[in-house]
Amino acid sequence: MADGSMVSNKSRIAGIVTAMLERRKGPGARASGADLLESGLTSLDMVNLMLSVEAEFDIEIPQTDMTPDNFRSIVAIERLVGSLGPAY
Repeated sequence: MADGSMVSNKSRIAGIVTAMLERRKGPGARASGADLLESGLTSLDMVNLMLSVEAEFDIEIPQTDMTPDNFRSIVAIERLVGSLGPAY
């Protein structure tokens, strides 16, 4: 894995989430299906998470997709990213 292209979407998303949880000193999302709000992220964190995902994947998330369900877990975010653009 010499370059970023070999890193999976799930790993990239998990890295963003882990960094946010560490800043919050939360327990961390132990599983990719873990509820991020229950893991310690606030609603403001969720907005920052959305912006971070857009920046990481160079995508624009349509307003209709900016729902709590799409950002509830790493798996949900991975599914959203996969639906919005070319294979990452």
